Amino acid sequence: NGRFYMFGNGGHAGEALDDPTRIAQRDAALRIGFAVAQTNTGHDARKEPGATFVLSNPQKAIDYAYRAVHLTVITAKAVIEDYYGRKVNKSYWNSCSNGGRQGLIEAQRFPDDFDGIVANAPWLDQTGFTVGAIWNQKALSQAPLTPGKMALVADRVMAKCDAVDGLKDGLIDDPRKCDLDPARDVPSCSPGTDNDSCLTPAQAAAIAKVYRGPVSNGKPFFPGFEPGSEAVMPNLFGGGTGSGWVNAIISSQPDQKSADFSLAENTMRYLVFKPPTPDYDCMTFDFDRDIHLLQEWSKLADAKNPDLSKFRKRGGKLLMTYGWADAILQPGMGVNYYEQALAKNGPSTPEFFRLFMVPGMAHCSGGIGCDQFDAMTAIINWVEKGEAPDSILAKRVVDGQVLRTRPLCPYPKVARYTGKGSIDDAANFRCVTP
Repeated sequence: NGRFYMFGNGGHAGEALDDPTRIAQRDAALRIGFAVAQTNTGHDARKEPGATFVLSNPQKAIDYAYRAVHLTVITAKAVIEDYYGRKVNKSYWNSCSNGGRQGLIEAQRFPDDFDGIVANAPWLDQTGFTVGAIWNQKALSQAPLTPGKMALVADRVMAKCDAVDGLKDGLIDDPRKCDLDPARDVPSCSPGTDNDSCLTPAQAAAIAKVYRGPVSNGKPFFPGFEPGSEAVMPNLFGGGTGSGWVNAIISSQPDQKSADFSLAENTMRYLVFKPPTPDYDCMTFDFDRDIHLLQEWSKLADAKNPDLSKFRKRGGKLLMTYGWADAILQPGMGVNYYEQALAKNGPSTPEFFRLFMVPGMAHCSGGIGCDQFDAMTAIINWVEKGEAPDSILAKRVVDGQVLRTRPLCPYPKVARYTGKGSIDDAANFRCVTP
């Protein structure tokens, strides 16, 4: 169809190109006529897990940070032109998590590579996330939480926050609007007791720290996680507890590390430190004195440059999404970047860059919200027809049945019920500025 499609990597990359999930995404694009390319960024995670790939060749850190995707684009376009006898007409990127970061890196550093970029839940500030994950681990190690306690917290969060947006529908439209205090709004354990029906003062304080995010020298350093992320990802990292924080932010077993802390630990040990320091203990990290350690890796890997003027000038379009209930990456990371881009590129920024926040959606997909939507058609229509997406239809599907539809709205707009008809039908909602 004259179009080139590329998708990226999760975590520290290195996925097998024959992984079933990657084959599925590749084949879906091939079926509708795209030419498709992908990369593992130059290493095989089955042989070099986490970020240990730098031990065999330090240059792989640069490949992972930004170089591999760009070189793959150049090579793929050359192969396509040679095979078909004509240049690619339009090029598109669509990926999530680290793949979202890679998409933003492309827009910021290599603006000519893609005409349209969909960056879902981008891990755009790896170093900020790393500090945040260590912050959470330190806080929670002093006050361990059980899956039962997280289910309790999730129930109380929903009771407190659901109707703040004016509609009690099992979704929290914007959790920042909810005044939640774990010590006040979740039952407290009486002295000498500790069970799943209550929180100890230390546990309530630890949860509040996770919501608040890390502080350095008395100032907020990075966003925390949002209320509503506690119990929406039962299966992403194993475990059937129903708690979004379990396995992602807190460990389900004493001898296991959470997914977030494992990512942070690998980043610190193998990518931040040069040479790598495999025995570095992240629990010794000092939030007032050690932030500078991450500066060099930030320059290589973080995708937080708000200046998108070159991408805009070449006619590029950028669509970013984030789930408000993400328990792997902090949604505030995406919101902050969009607001910084808006400040840098001016009030006309929505002409080429729009952010869509998804209530109740977990990391990339899943959760309790309407997590299934077609961002690719939206970006293609924007690039090729000039039709900017004023809303995107999203669905909540369970066992093949569509249970609910909602419009996703370009931030800062939110979906508001018109007051008539089913609250499970997108036709009865409008995107409005709160």
